[in-house]
Amino acid sequence: MTVTPAPRPEARPAVRLGMAFVPTMPPESLRSLATAVEAAGLDDLWVWEDCFKQSGVASAAAALAWTERVRVGIGLMPAPLRSTAATAMEIATVARMFPGRFVPAVGHGIQEWMGQSGVRVDSPLTLLREHTEALRGLLAGEEVTTSGRYVQLDRVRLDWPAPDVPIVLGGVGPRSLALAGELGDGLILANALAPRDVRAAAAAATAAAGPAGRPVPDVYATLIAATGPGAQERLDAELPLWGAEPGRGIGAAGDARAIADGVLRLAAAGASAVAVQPTADEPDLAGFVELLGREVRPLLDHA
Repeated sequence: MTVTPAPRPEARPAVRLGMAFVPTMPPESLRSLATAVEAAGLDDLWVWEDCFKQSGVASAAAALAWTERVRVGIGLMPAPLRSTAATAMEIATVARMFPGRFVPAVGHGIQEWMGQSGVRVDSPLTLLREHTEALRGLLAGEEVTTSGRYVQLDRVRLDWPAPDVPIVLGGVGPRSLALAGELGDGLILANALAPRDVRAAAAAATAAAGPAGRPVPDVYATLIAATGPGAQERLDAELPLWGAEPGRGIGAAGDARAIADGVLRLAAAGASAVAVQPTADEPDLAGFVELLGREVRPLLDHA
C-alpha cells in the first residue's frame, strides 16, 4: 500500500516586508515606486504625512488605485490637523474602495509642526485618546456623541462605515506606547530605532493591551538601509537626518544578506512588519526595490 504523505504547510514569512515612501521623494515618483513594489512581490508600501510635504490620504489612495495586491499604510496622520469626523470619512472611504488593503495610523504629530499649523494643544495625549475612541466608534457604524476636552461630536454617524479597518497608533514616549496598546490595533514606530528600542516599545504596548482586553498589537518598524558601493558611509550620513547616530545598531548596510539580517533583528525584537527605507541618495531606487523582492524576501521566507 502506498501512503501519500500529508501536504506540508506552506512556509510563512517571519515578518511582512515593505517599502517606505518617505517625503524626501517627490510625489510624482510615487506611481513608479508603488508599481515596482507590487511587481517585486513585497507585502506593504508605507506612505508618510510630514508637515508640510505630502498628504498621506491622497498618497495612499493613489497607490492603492495603481496596484492590485500590495497593502498600503499611512504612517501617520497627526490628529490635530483634522477633525475626527473628517478623518473617519477619509479612512472609511478609502477602506471601502480597497477592502483589506488599507492600514491608517494616527498620532499626535510633531508639536513644533502643530504649532506652526495653529493646532497645537496643551495635552496631545488627551487629544489622541479622544480622537481614537471616537474614530473607532464612527468606523464601526455607531452614532457618536461626545463632549471631550478636544473632541466634540453631536449624533454623528457615518453612512458608509468601515468596521474592519485597523486603527494603528504611533508614539515614542511611555504613555503614548501604553495608549497604543490600550486602544490601537497596532503600533507604528519611528524610522530610526535599534532593535533594543523596538523590543522595549513592543513590550510597553503589549503590557497595556492585556488589562484593556485588547489583543497583542501588531508592531510596524522601519529599517533604513543602503546597498552597493559605499553603503555603510551612505547609511552613516543618512542616520543623523533622522535623529540617529551611526554605530548604535540602527539600519543596515551591505548586500541582501545584511539587509535581511537587519529585518530579522527587528522581527526578533517584536516587529510584525518592517518597511525598508532607502537613503535619500539611493542611486537606483528601482534596482533597490527589485533587490528586496528578488534576494531579501527569500532570505526572510527561509529564516
